[in-house]
Amino acid sequence: MSVLNIFLLLLGLGLVVLGADALIEGASRIARRFGVSEFVIGVILVGFGTSLPELVVSVTGAIERNSDIAIGNVVGSNIFNVLIILAVTALFSPIEISRDNRRRDIPVTILLSMLVLLLGWALGGRLSRLDGAILLLAFAAYVFFNFKWNKHEAEELSAKAETRPVWFSTLMTAGGLAALVFGGRLFVDKSVILAHDLGVSDKFIAITVLAVGTSLPEFVTSLVAAIKKHAQMALGNILGSITFNMLLILGTSAAITPMSFSGMHWIDRSTLSLCLILLWTCVFTGKKNELDRFDAILMLLVAAAYFVWLFHKL
Repeated sequence: MSVLNIFLLLLGLGLVVLGADALIEGASRIARRFGVSEFVIGVILVGFGTSLPELVVSVTGAIERNSDIAIGNVVGSNIFNVLIILAVTALFSPIEISRDNRRRDIPVTILLSMLVLLLGWALGGRLSRLDGAILLLAFAAYVFFNFKWNKHEAEELSAKAETRPVWFSTLMTAGGLAALVFGGRLFVDKSVILAHDLGVSDKFIAITVLAVGTSLPEFVTSLVAAIKKHAQMALGNILGSITFNMLLILGTSAAITPMSFSGMHWIDRSTLSLCLILLWTCVFTGKKNELDRFDAILMLLVAAAYFVWLFHKL
């Protein structure tokens, strides 16, 4: 692989991270001006913003009829979101789990993810365009109900609205989106070239390099939010990213071209399912009101076992 391609790969990744940061900051300021709750900001705006790299990568893979890139990126990103990002965040600062998180937000995320597993793996091993439409409708309902569920917090935040002009936040949001789109396309193109030059499969590069690279915005955002004691934004970011990946990204990709799950090993699928189970059980074990350091260590051990298998299989 040429030095130029390596430079362009790193440039694309840098644009993705910087673009996501600008998009998150701009969107969050707009949201605060209209008095939206911190959790909704985390789930909808920050979750959407940090999931845009995955959206660009997976949709690009779908346009090029490369299911392994499109699906592998989502599977790898969600595994990384739970087992690495959420775990490392909790390791630095235990994440408070509210009653609504425990009874509603986390179960909804798990149930919607299971819908994708049912459609994609249990029913023929592929996502059809009809399945994609179903996932997109589920995504629209998810966004609607999140605003409805958290509407009661809007009045409390109205006094803390952003003081900067809306045009500044809008410009920051648009610039971040442009950097994400361009950087994401550059990153996926050069990553596939790297995969082929090294003789590894598209699935492997999607579930490792692409997944980790496109998850960096979630990682930085969640870690900083937790350290600054904005635990709900950190948790909302991860839950939102998981759901956006499963519903919006796979739904959009499948609507473009049917997605085959044949390239995903049963261990990939099992690890993704285990992530959801761990997310559920950790909430009800140990300290029920927080995701603590013991939970974080357990998640990191599962992540280590998965990546050891992944590289051994290579």
